[in-house]
Amino acid sequence: MDKLIIHGGKKLAGEVTVSGSKNASLPIFVSTILAPGVHEISNVPFLRDINTTIKVLETLGARVEGNGNVVRIDTSRVDNHEATYELVKTMRASVLVLGPLLARLGKARVSLPGGCAIGARPINLHLKGLAAMGADINLTHGYVEARAKRLKGARINFDVSTVGGTEHLMMAAALAKGETILENAAREPEITDLAAVLTGMGARIEGAGTDTIRITGVKELGPVSHRVMPDRIEAGTFMIAAAITGGDVRIHGMQLEHLDALVFKLQDAGVEITNKDNVVRVRGPRKIKSVNIKTRPYPGFPTDMQAQFMALMCIADGASVISENIFENRFMHVSELLRFGADIVIEGNSATVKGVKRLSGAPVMATDLRASASLILAGLAADNTTEVSRIYHLDRGYESIEKKLAGLGADIQRVKE
Repeated sequence: MDKLIIHGGKKLAGEVTVSGSKNASLPIFVSTILAPGVHEISNVPFLRDINTTIKVLETLGARVEGNGNVVRIDTSRVDNHEATYELVKTMRASVLVLGPLLARLGKARVSLPGGCAIGARPINLHLKGLAAMGADINLTHGYVEARAKRLKGARINFDVSTVGGTEHLMMAAALAKGETILENAAREPEITDLAAVLTGMGARIEGAGTDTIRITGVKELGPVSHRVMPDRIEAGTFMIAAAITGGDVRIHGMQLEHLDALVFKLQDAGVEITNKDNVVRVRGPRKIKSVNIKTRPYPGFPTDMQAQFMALMCIADGASVISENIFENRFMHVSELLRFGADIVIEGNSATVKGVKRLSGAPVMATDLRASASLILAGLAADNTTEVSRIYHLDRGYESIEKKLAGLGADIQRVKE
């Protein structure tokens, strides 16, 4: 197992390029099931979750080839309707194959994804939507078994905004008979990117990026070529890396408008952010100001940036309150940040962070993907040496982050434990 060794206290400077979005790539890969033929997806990041998705697709009968950051997926021979527990258990997004398999093959058998370190993310809204579209659904021995000769359009109102549920039902509806209306739909940019892929296949979709999406089903879809959007969470992590080290970093390949909520909060904290010729420059102040945040569905402050922002607030001037409104167990990084000498008190879904003059390096352990990033950020700002273990979480969502940070002047290296 690998770990990261960080010698902190160095101001980051230079240029870095953001990789393609993990959270956009996964449903895009799954959507290729809907359209027999050879799809070409570019700007794909090299990540564990991408490899897992490829294994799922190959199990279903697809042929997948990669060349650099370009992946070609031939779904002409998809004929297996089952995704087993052995694959689905390693990545929750695997359950998204259910709707596309059902829409294309008329049947699907997919393992339930199980629990998650940052809280329960049940798929009941996914199943409720598919049932409304005429699917016959049964839960047996930990598997979802679904059948439908052809799904039918329906009006579906989500009880809560769900990114996975919106993506799942939008894909299923693309081949359904009639019109499907998704109300209280999630508005994340990744959903807009998926809609662009489906539209390129021949789907008829209106309203992606709003809370009401209309999909008029078509009889068949064709293969597509698409460039995946940049990873806004990776971009946000580099922005905080510049801020927490008092650095000066230029970020290429990001779309700043996808991070408006984070940008506003960073500017409130005294961080200077400029955008010229699609290059975002981030300069950290001499002293960070304390800022309160509340995580919300997009376009609110992203839950996937909460842990990283908390690391920044650990060295802010004053106290800040960070409220987590999306996942119930997403403060597991707090116990590890305390090992750096941070002053954090949790009460319910809120954490009060009192800034300290400096953090001190420590051995810490990652508990989930974004927690991993927060510990790296704290290590970059801390005195002395930090060791981050269990970084296999990190490899699920960040492409060679230690190499990119080293390119900005960080003293960071990956070693075998």
